[in-house]
Amino acid sequence: MSPWPFILRALLVFLAAHVIAPTPAAAHEIRPAIVTVNFVDETRYEITVVANLEALLAGIGPQHADTDDAPSAMVYNELRALPASELKARFETFEPKWLGQIKLAFGGVRVMPRFTGLDVPAPGDLSLARLSTVRLAGEVPSGAKDLTWSYPEAFGSSVLRVTQRDSGALVTDWLSAGRVSESVPLSSAVPKSTARLFADYFELGFIHILPDGLDHILFVLGLYLLSTHLKPLLVQVTAFTVAHSITLGLGLYGVIQLSPAIVEPLISLSIVYVAVENLVTTRLHPWRPAIVFGFGLLHGLGFAGVLQEIGLPRADFVTGLIGFNVGVEFGQLAVIALAWLSTGFWFSTRSWYRARIVQPASAAIALMGLYWTVERVFLG
Repeated sequence: MSPWPFILRALLVFLAAHVIAPTPAAAHEIRPAIVTVNFVDETRYEITVVANLEALLAGIGPQHADTDDAPSAMVYNELRALPASELKARFETFEPKWLGQIKLAFGGVRVMPRFTGLDVPAPGDLSLARLSTVRLAGEVPSGAKDLTWSYPEAFGSSVLRVTQRDSGALVTDWLSAGRVSESVPLSSAVPKSTARLFADYFELGFIHILPDGLDHILFVLGLYLLSTHLKPLLVQVTAFTVAHSITLGLGLYGVIQLSPAIVEPLISLSIVYVAVENLVTTRLHPWRPAIVFGFGLLHGLGFAGVLQEIGLPRADFVTGLIGFNVGVEFGQLAVIALAWLSTGFWFSTRSWYRARIVQPASAAIALMGLYWTVERVFLG
């Protein structure tokens, strides 16, 4: 009798025991800056930017999905261990350069906010990214009806959250690196159309797989490499899709929360598992879809963390959730299509396909997953 059903049961028990954990960002993942604009009155605004200051100071931008991939990874890790006062002093020296590249405009006229303060937490758990809060303020130009925001491409993506002056309604926009936001009315206006909202979150979901989600890409490749037949792939992808859709929705609505310190190592282990099984079998065993389903629950919680950071207005939950999930699915299908066009289409019927492609690729994926597991558990 296979041991894997018992492993799946243990995994589910483990999840149930930790669903109340907080969900800060993992240490090595570059997440978007969260930019919140509030209005003190008709003429004054305040902005908070929650960001990874260590990544900014180390010059690690969106070209690196993982900070350890950057040439300045050692500098980043040294900055993460600094006391709050020292990191604050480092950033205050860097602040004029940072602020000078931000583009905030009211009514099409660029303004320069004032730096008013900085909140830096103590180093704490080095397995988690330290998120600091930069505070800005300024005056709204007379007659301005809307605003736009752009975060420099070198600093990565951002999430814009604007609380409108009259109604207090929250308007959100996810912006890829360097993109200028749509004009956000300062007072109540017609909300973004459902189609546009869907398109925005579809893009976010797709990008979270391609090119940003290397761990998710390797997991999907592990599913693809099991067999040259279509049915095993469809069974696995269906199990994975159903599972991550469940926890993505539950995570977004706050029903389930799991710390990245737990989720990230387990996602790495999921990569190791599918890759190692590819080395020892050529067919779909009954327990594999169940294991893939269990790991899909973990991946869904990872996806949910992205939407939770954005702070979707409650009224947009369903559209944003569906758009993001469909984007994730298209990203996964794109990974499979690219893999098939690169290998399966040309070589899957060759006698040497398994020995020269499946086994070396699976071994490389397993080693990468094992490296991530050790790093995320022991090195933070």
